[in-house]
Amino acid sequence: MTTPAQTTNTKPKEEGFFKSLFLAILFAVIIRSFLYEPFHIPSGSMKPNLLIGDYIFVSKYSYGYSRYSFPFGLPIFKGRILNYFSQPKRGDIAVFRLPNNPEINYVKRIIGLPNDKIQIKEGVVFINDTPLKQTPDGTYQDLQTNKNLEKFSEQINPNQYINILNQEKTDQDDTGVYIVPENHYFMMGDNRDNSQDSRFLQNVGYVPAENLVGKVSLVFFSLDLDNFNFSNLSKIIRYKRMLVKP
Repeated sequence: MTTPAQTTNTKPKEEGFFKSLFLAILFAVIIRSFLYEPFHIPSGSMKPNLLIGDYIFVSKYSYGYSRYSFPFGLPIFKGRILNYFSQPKRGDIAVFRLPNNPEINYVKRIIGLPNDKIQIKEGVVFINDTPLKQTPDGTYQDLQTNKNLEKFSEQINPNQYINILNQEKTDQDDTGVYIVPENHYFMMGDNRDNSQDSRFLQNVGYVPAENLVGKVSLVFFSLDLDNFNFSNLSKIIRYKRMLVKP
């Protein structure tokens, strides 16, 4: 007597797999679009507060939402929505889409708000004719350039001091007057003499509110890529920078 061969129906398992995969992707897209999106820092323009090799979370809901809050930046609406309760503030570190090439993300600090008058004189930022207070704060050893840079503590608003770097005299230490247009922001890097930012009107210029992706909220991981060594990978992890608010 022979036993008929048994067949296994794999269709329910395949359907379950694809359903789970779809839900996982959908969940990731929702988190990335509405809550937090990860980015990495590829340049030193925000030293000493953000370093090359830092991985950051950007809060997408901090300033409401624009077309650039969502994957591919599709022009599904103009301007920003759901931003009634939170507005960008001076001193915020923000990720934005480069105005002349929205495919590129930049990260800088918000210095000027709409209608502000901005000017830099001898490396000091003046906002509406009032200078930001700078206090010498020692030196910063830049391992990338092997230089000791002057570090200053700058009072960006009544309750916030930030660390900035000035290393040498540049044309951007003395500028003309910038008048920030309506619905635009003036952005600067903390590494003042090594940053392409709003001072360069042809390259970056004033950043439209629509181009803001979100506010940097946390450094969640960091790698010291200047000391990369396959023989001891654990040494390139900057443990002290993990879960740090910049």
